[in-house]
Amino acid sequence: MSRIILSVILLCSAWLASAAEEQGSLHPKLEPLRPYLNQHWQGDLTQPGKAEKVIDRSLWSRALNGQAIKSVHSINDGQYGGESFIFWDESKQSLAYYYFTTAGFYTHGTMEFDVRVGEIVALENVENNQNGITQVKSFSRIMPDGTLQSKSSYLQNGNWVDGHSATYKPVAQQQIIFK
Repeated sequence: MSRIILSVILLCSAWLASAAEEQGSLHPKLEPLRPYLNQHWQGDLTQPGKAEKVIDRSLWSRALNGQAIKSVHSINDGQYGGESFIFWDESKQSLAYYYFTTAGFYTHGTMEFDVRVGEIVALENVENNQNGITQVKSFSRIMPDGTLQSKSSYLQNGNWVDGHSATYKPVAQQQIIFK
């Protein structure tokens, strides 16, 4: 009987070790972002009163042997999209990231994870934006119900203006499409 129990314990241990290996290690400074990983998210960015739906789909995943996190998103199946790499920047002593877009501009910035409220706070500089946007502030957090809330504001032509806000829901695996 004890052999059977020992065998079950060993099998369970091997399964748990295998599951941990699949998730992979992350740079210690990226660990607070682990709950965002390996989940497909979908949010409705449709502006009030507008008929055309604006659906954003995204996926965050471990990258570069755990030294970075990659986030890929696509709006309306490739109408607009982008990819980000988040990493620990030793010289800035901060999480940093680059975001490249299908619209031909990119951003770079820093972020911090506010452990007290479980929120990501990011400030990014925008390069080559055709609409006069030079900075973006954003706030994101996973809520107790498992949804992801996000809101932003933009420094456009010298003035801060409200950006988009959305609630993203976890959804089944889906392809992130670029045209």
